[in-house]
Amino acid sequence: MTKDSPMTAQRESSSPKAQAVAKTVDSRSPFVRLTELIAGIAPGKPAINLSVGEPQHPIPPFVGPVIAAHLNEFGRYPANKGLEPFRKAVAGWLGRRYALPRPVDFEHEVLVLNGTREGLFLAAIAATRYVEPRIGTPAVLIPNPFYAAYSAGALAAGCEPVYMPATRDSGFLPDLDALDDALLKRTVAFYLASPSNPQGAVADRAYLEKLSGLARRYGFLVFADECYCEIYSTHIPAGMLETSGPDFSNVVVFHSLSKRSNLPGLRVGFAAGDKRFLAHYLELRNVAAPQVPGPAQHVAAAAYGDEAHVEENRRLYNAKFDLADQIVGDRYGYKRPAGGFFLWLDVSKYGGSEIVTKRLWQEAGVRVVPGRYLAREQADGSNPGADFIRVAMVQDSAATAEALHRLVAVLG
Repeated sequence: MTKDSPMTAQRESSSPKAQAVAKTVDSRSPFVRLTELIAGIAPGKPAINLSVGEPQHPIPPFVGPVIAAHLNEFGRYPANKGLEPFRKAVAGWLGRRYALPRPVDFEHEVLVLNGTREGLFLAAIAATRYVEPRIGTPAVLIPNPFYAAYSAGALAAGCEPVYMPATRDSGFLPDLDALDDALLKRTVAFYLASPSNPQGAVADRAYLEKLSGLARRYGFLVFADECYCEIYSTHIPAGMLETSGPDFSNVVVFHSLSKRSNLPGLRVGFAAGDKRFLAHYLELRNVAAPQVPGPAQHVAAAAYGDEAHVEENRRLYNAKFDLADQIVGDRYGYKRPAGGFFLWLDVSKYGGSEIVTKRLWQEAGVRVVPGRYLAREQADGSNPGADFIRVAMVQDSAATAEALHRLVAVLG
């Protein structure tokens, strides 16, 4: 095993013994911790918030008219699996967007979600009820840094979260070769984000094929978080369903309109893939998850049928990364990410993520997130995010340029 092997990573568990250890791990929202970090510190200049990954681009023009056309559906309970027009639109979009082995069956292989967060959370609970009994303590594998819903779902499911370091040495993705047989035999689910949050790394087809092969061999599920798939610089990110075989076995992808269509407040996404698992997943969602309002699903169907607003959205993000290329240059280990809309900047020379975050707020009024808060400490005490800050490129070009100029002026 290498030093950065996930077998050496800090783990959390719902077992009584491990709960005592887990109490020392701050598992609160990174944004709650950020607020506490800078509490009482006045911003040195008019504030620019680059901490939350909340898209600020205009919403598509068809949103209002579609809602208006379906207002009466607010008076009905929608089916939890999703309206047929929505599921058909999703299946059609998946077929156009990805090189799939066959068309997606909208009736059995697509479910609507309230965005991806609640879907990713409940997926871990459903997985524990679906997979065959594990050899040893059931485990959920999570990239480190990670999206908080992965860890919350693993703990709610009574599984042991195992944090797999995703560092520069491994291309900012978990090292699949570092996973040993004993760990894989007790794995219930493997969460993967590609493009990743916060690093913007994109898994290639070979990586995805290897992961889907491991899932079939060991009987666990891959939960592929692909919500940033439409924000990329040059190469279109591959999708997990492209590599999972003709029956999409052991693989479920999660998508949202928050990033693709600038609709974070709509709270509409979907899960698609292994129909046997999705049937079990739907049973849980029927009793534990809120339905998605019909008018919102009609907006989503329209969004998945339109590419013009997506292309414009991508153009706006690429223009801001052009600014980062010019203003940040080669400072702080910056390289234009393959996907997503974050900068992952190495600030180890300036005191690390928390010190730099406070300094940028106090001196420049720029609000970012300490990378330490997006990751977990490993068994050797290291934290894959401790040397980094995450900068969300969500404001308009003028505000983004101003914030980046301030950042460089403070750090040099």
